[in-house]
Amino acid sequence: MLDYLLDLFGSQQFVNVDAVVKMILRFSIDLIATTLVVRGIYVRMYQWNEQVFTYFAFNTITFFLCLILRTVPVDLGFALGLFAVFGILRYRTLPIRIKDLTYLFVVIGIAILNAVANDGVSVVEILLINGVIVGMTFWLETWTTRMQTQSATINYDNPDLLLPGKEQELIHDLTKRTGLKVMRVEVLSVDLIRDTARINAIYCPVQVGQSNG
Repeated sequence: MLDYLLDLFGSQQFVNVDAVVKMILRFSIDLIATTLVVRGIYVRMYQWNEQVFTYFAFNTITFFLCLILRTVPVDLGFALGLFAVFGILRYRTLPIRIKDLTYLFVVIGIAILNAVANDGVSVVEILLINGVIVGMTFWLETWTTRMQTQSATINYDNPDLLLPGKEQELIHDLTKRTGLKVMRVEVLSVDLIRDTARINAIYCPVQVGQSNG
């Protein structure tokens, strides 16, 4: 029975304890880094959604696929076919946001990194690289979120503050009345009959009094 199983899977031994331990350790590092990115950053910023399943599934599949392929010879045709399958899957799925696609590349990259690293890369280097990826993802996410602005069209009832030289008073008035951190204002139109104006307020999506950190 044992010989039949070995022949079925094309293996020379039933169990390699050293290889199994290395696989578990590698996957543990990979899973910790992926969890920090997905649960610690993505879920914290965008809440739990179906993308979380996709990230963990892609990461796990990519990790074990690369781990197995690095130990067996792979011809060019097989490699090209593998990329073609991923391409077909990508083009037959619904479009996703650029940010979600970026997270997908991050978790795939983490899986490949931890799976294909060989004896030329030390454990400290692997841990540092994982840490840099997680740290950069967190920093870029929080930094770009603080730098993002949104706009809102408002019917404004105090056109006197639209006069030149009163920009700061206008911004202060809008900030006080809307609770938004208004950065600048663009005048779209003025209705002299109703004594109102239609303006476009560009604001930071952090409410006044709320910390940016």
